[in-house]
Amino acid sequence: MKKHSRWLILIAVVALAAWFLWDRFQSPGLGAGFASGNGRIEAIETDVATKLAGRIEEILVKEGDFIERGQVLARMNVDVLKAQLAQAKAQVAQAQNAQRTAVANVSLRESEKATAKSVVAQREAEKILAEKRFVRTEALREKNVVTQEELDEDRASVLSSQAALAASQSQVLSADAAIAAAKSQVIEAESAVAAAMAEVARIEADIEDSELESPRGGRVQYKIAEVGEVLPAGGAVLNVVDLSDVYMTFFLPTLEAGQVSIGHEVRLVLDALPQFVIPAKVTFVDSVAQFTPKMVETESEREKLMFRVKAHIPPDLLREHLTKVKTGLPGMAYLRLDDQAVWPERLEINVPQ
Repeated sequence: MKKHSRWLILIAVVALAAWFLWDRFQSPGLGAGFASGNGRIEAIETDVATKLAGRIEEILVKEGDFIERGQVLARMNVDVLKAQLAQAKAQVAQAQNAQRTAVANVSLRESEKATAKSVVAQREAEKILAEKRFVRTEALREKNVVTQEELDEDRASVLSSQAALAASQSQVLSADAAIAAAKSQVIEAESAVAAAMAEVARIEADIEDSELESPRGGRVQYKIAEVGEVLPAGGAVLNVVDLSDVYMTFFLPTLEAGQVSIGHEVRLVLDALPQFVIPAKVTFVDSVAQFTPKMVETESEREKLMFRVKAHIPPDLLREHLTKVKTGLPGMAYLRLDDQAVWPERLEINVPQ
């Protein structure tokens, strides 16, 4: 009898333990209008990386630090860029000097043209005078008042004045060409100044980009590189997680996923904090199944298809508990498919205070 009693007691203890474990780990059914799935808390992660190859000069934050958008997190060595900037500024000064010389050259050429036009006017007057004298001498020669020699001299004066006028007119044309060339040099000089200034702006932008700013607020998750390391262009220095954009990714079978819409209410229960119920809303439902059998021919096989769903936690709630937010935590997502369904008491919203 004693042996039999011991067996009964042992069976009772095992049964009680089994019931306790079942009650502890078995979630009661939610009923119609609800669905659930295992998931993990995730957030948007961003690598803070270099734009140019270079050496890390300074890292201003530690792993776990909370940061603001635009905050300088690290600095790259800019000694080479500063030398390039000084050279580029010298080239700007040189180009500007060349521009001033070109502008002055235009003024000089225009002055030469004005002088050439004055000479043309003088040559035209001399030509007119020579022609009148030749006409008078020719008339006097017919009356034998002047000699043939004097007539020939006046004829030569006319031809000479015509040649001189043509030469002066040619100088005006040459001055026009010189002005056009000088103006072209001005344009080239202005282009050189613009190019040099653009180079200065580019280097200044590179220097500014050498201060690595956070693209978003959040927390430094981990350091990827250390001070003194030489990184290639695009080399990551820090990894930042945005704690204002936190969500749980979970999976639902075909029948339930087909009923999910953006905005459906979700309640999250994390394994590490089972006493809390966190509100969320569906923000994404994948249009492609994640787990697909090789052949989808029967209804049972189609039921194996699983679709990825994202549920975002409200940003206001995240800001209130920013220091408590941790990514990677597993948990359960409970989704209300029917807006008329009533949440069970155990899934009433209960967030940390």
